[in-house]
Amino acid sequence: MAARAHYEELARQLSAIGAVKRDLGRILPPDCPAGSAAVLALLGRHGDMRMSKLGELLAVDMSVTSRHVAHVADRGWIERSPDPADKRSRILHLTDPGFAQLDELNRRVTELLTERLSDWSDDDVALLIQLLARLRQSFGDCRSTPRFEQIASATESVADQTTRTPA
Repeated sequence: MAARAHYEELARQLSAIGAVKRDLGRILPPDCPAGSAAVLALLGRHGDMRMSKLGELLAVDMSVTSRHVAHVADRGWIERSPDPADKRSRILHLTDPGFAQLDELNRRVTELLTERLSDWSDDDVALLIQLLARLRQSFGDCRSTPRFEQIASATESVADQTTRTPA
């Protein structure tokens, strides 16, 4: 197991990843904010899906998912079709303009990464990919928080044992 100082530095570096994400966000077209880009990317990667599945993958509630879906649908990048298995539900799928937009997003991201990592070797890029994938795998489904709930529960039980004077 790594030393505590290593984990503290890892936490600092992960916090700094926000700057990288902001830089990536700046290259998005004005009519395609990050939420819309995420919808296109997930549909491109996973194929047609229900809106509920998309919400799970985005790790946001259905109201946020609905706004993102409406935005990309209004631009003609996706279509919503009735689900043959459940008429109350809709299946989302990319349209040809949606695939074109996704290709443009991928081109922009690849161009920026190529520019910023130009002094990295192919082996270094491959190692980063491998380590980031391993980190994500170690965290599993980040939408669930069983460990946090256990910690919060333990903290609350300690707080309940302290005596407080009413204000």
